[in-house]
Amino acid sequence: MPRTAPTYPDGRPRSFRATVHGTVFADRQRHLDRMRRGDPLILIPDPPGQTEPEVWVHLASGEPVGHLPPEISLWLWPWLVAGGTAQGRASAVHGAEVPSWRRLVVQVDCRSGVSHEDAGTGPEG
Repeated sequence: MPRTAPTYPDGRPRSFRATVHGTVFADRQRHLDRMRRGDPLILIPDPPGQTEPEVWVHLASGEPVGHLPPEISLWLWPWLVAGGTAQGRASAVHGAEVPSWRRLVVQVDCRSGVSHEDAGTGPEG
């Protein structure tokens, strides 16, 4: 049975663009070479219990490419963990010619409804 998403955080946009941080660590930059604008991305919150939980950005195939900035994760993470859902798409993809924190820009669209596990749109679905 689908879960109902929690109330969306007041004053926060349901659709926004954000830079993806951490793309140069753990050899994640190799994924940027094959990414294109418009590619679907999966947003996955850290599990509960983290000191400073983040929202991770994964390719549709499941590989992590980085995480959203901390100031976004601060309000988006609790909503996602409580059952909210968000979809991402690559809005801009750049190479080494730009600073690492600007190499990938994601378009995030948040919606109410079922969680990614229930909808079958998570990494396993």
